[in-house]
Amino acid sequence: MGLSDLFKKGGSVPKCSAVIVAAGSSKRMGSDKLTALLGGEPVLLRTLRAFEASEYVSEIVVVTRMEKVPEVADLCAQNNISKIAKVVAGGKTRMESSLIGVSSVKPGVKLIAIHDAARPLVSGALIKRCVTAAAEHMAAVPVIPSVDTLKMVGEDGRIVGTVDRETTYRVQTPQVFDAILIKGALSKAAEKRMLLSDDSSAMDMTGFKTYTVAGEEDNIKITTPRDLMIAELLLKSRGEL
Repeated sequence: MGLSDLFKKGGSVPKCSAVIVAAGSSKRMGSDKLTALLGGEPVLLRTLRAFEASEYVSEIVVVTRMEKVPEVADLCAQNNISKIAKVVAGGKTRMESSLIGVSSVKPGVKLIAIHDAARPLVSGALIKRCVTAAAEHMAAVPVIPSVDTLKMVGEDGRIVGTVDRETTYRVQTPQVFDAILIKGALSKAAEKRMLLSDDSSAMDMTGFKTYTVAGEEDNIKITTPRDLMIAELLLKSRGEL
C-alpha cells in the first residue's frame, strides 16, 4: 500500500506547500513578465489563483526579487490570496531562489511543490496529479513528449549527433518533492555552486530517480511577448476570458 492509498483511507487528500518562484529578470520579455496583463490580470496573480483554488495546497510561499517583495505582498492581500504564508526575497540564481523558498515553508511539511510563476495556465488537475504522485513516489514532475527531432550541435555550429526522441521529454512545473529530500538536494547543489535550470536536476545529482506524470500542452511558460499572446488565446479557447 502506497502513501496515496493511506491518504484516501484516511478520508483526506495529500497536501503540499507551494513555492512559487518569481525572482527572474525577464530579460527575454523586455519588461517584467509577471506584472504583464494576461486577460486583464497580472500573470503572477493568475498563477497564484490556481494554487489558491487547489485543495492539494495548504500554503503558498512566493520567492521574488528584493525590490518586488512589498508589491507582491500587496497583490496577494488585495486579491484575497489567503494561503500566502510568506513573500521572500530570492537569490542570484534559480537554484538559490528555490532553496530559499523550500527553507521558508512551515515546519513539518511533508511535500513541497515548486512552480514557475511564469506558468499561469497550470490547471487544478495537473497540481493534483503531481501532488498525489509525489505522495506515492516521493518526487514527481510533469513532462511532455518531444515531437521534434533533437540534434546535438558542437561549438562550431555543426551537428554532432541525434538525440533519441522516444526517450526525450520536455519538463514542466509544478515539481513536487518530499520536503526533506528536496531541501537536502538543493542544499548540496548550493554548496557546489551548481547552476541548475530546474529543481529535479538537484534530485538527479543525489541519484534519486524522480517519477514523471503527464504534463499539459497548455501549461506554457511566459518568456517572450509572443508567449503572452498564445496564453491569451488559450484562455479564450478554454472559456476563461
